[in-house]
Amino acid sequence: MSFDNSARTEGFPWDIPQSRPDRPLSQAMERLYSNYLTPRPEDNPLFTSFKYTRVSGFDYGGEDGRISRRDPSKIVCENGKYYIWYTKRDTVSPPRGAEACSDEIPSTDWDLSDIWYATSEDGFHWEEQGVAVARPKKPKLGWRSVCTPDILVWKGKYYLYYQAFEEPSGLKGDHCPVSVSSADSPDGPWTPCVDAVIPNGAPGEWDQYSIHGPYPIVINGKIYVYYKAAFGDRPNYLVGNGVAIADDPLGPFVKHPLNPVLNSGHETTVFRFGKGVAAFAIRNGIESNTIQYSPDGINFDIAAVTALMPVGAGPYIPDVFTSEGEGQGFTWGLAHFCDHDNPETKFSFLGRFDCDLRNRVPRSKIANNTEIKWSPDVFFSQYLPEEVKTQRAENAREEAIEKARTKSTSF
Repeated sequence: MSFDNSARTEGFPWDIPQSRPDRPLSQAMERLYSNYLTPRPEDNPLFTSFKYTRVSGFDYGGEDGRISRRDPSKIVCENGKYYIWYTKRDTVSPPRGAEACSDEIPSTDWDLSDIWYATSEDGFHWEEQGVAVARPKKPKLGWRSVCTPDILVWKGKYYLYYQAFEEPSGLKGDHCPVSVSSADSPDGPWTPCVDAVIPNGAPGEWDQYSIHGPYPIVINGKIYVYYKAAFGDRPNYLVGNGVAIADDPLGPFVKHPLNPVLNSGHETTVFRFGKGVAAFAIRNGIESNTIQYSPDGINFDIAAVTALMPVGAGPYIPDVFTSEGEGQGFTWGLAHFCDHDNPETKFSFLGRFDCDLRNRVPRSKIANNTEIKWSPDVFFSQYLPEEVKTQRAENAREEAIEKARTKSTSF
């Protein structure tokens, strides 16, 4: 590797410039000005850290895995209170896998589920109100499970989009389309409208088997429903996000020809921000743990890198259903957390996250927290399996002996 020292300029300024300085830059420093809104994360309105709080009002029985709540929707504020919809499973046992499931025993955490809703006056204490959308009778679409809902408010009516399963999840994969129900009130009653409002892709296409996590927002007076699909066989698979666009909540929805529009992110969390659209890339993929930005809702670039992002985030976004003005962002919502430690009692529960993704300055203390201090227990919870530990210890001993032997014979 070589460089032209004759072209050397003065060193980069000690007080970092807020706009690109007129000088040659490395690729890394060039990205600092071309990819991000500001060079320092503390000044970047699309950077935030996240704080988490347990919420009250939800009963999980003996936390033995029979009751689970997950995949919260966006939150809406109506009638002086906050509403949220989510997947609820209340079964005779925890999930037992596709091979051991039955009409009463779930295969996965979202199998044999219905869509419930809850309300809150403060966002911390919630009161469960009951079922919003129940599984229809067999053989109607969704008879096996309805789950992963999200909400659209459009011209005075309410629309719930959700996954609708006709077979146990995991039997052939996680295959399902998206269905939709409507109501005149957030309290229902909800009427099924279209069986497969966003159908699966054609054979061989990236979303041929699954349209998951439907997430509607309004952009330029049109309904954009973002969704995810896992394409490829496990474990060599990728989760991407696509978008389908319509003029009416019941369609027809047209999938964008550039789908997938995000190459990473297990769930869908998208919101208007400034003059464009921002999105979370949570968990899966090469660009996980990023917040991305697009001027048109289609072409996204990384805008911020963060950590400890909310899983299945359902934020409260006051202006999510309007196209007027600049998007103002949000500061809180609900997410779900899973009991991963004990596979015999696996279930999910809801909790609150707080952040600062407001389109304004100055930034709050939450946004300025660029260094997450992890407890050592967090690191050591990612321990090596005992058989791997034993093998690596043996490999290390053999390598040390071989190096000593090689050194002794070289003299």
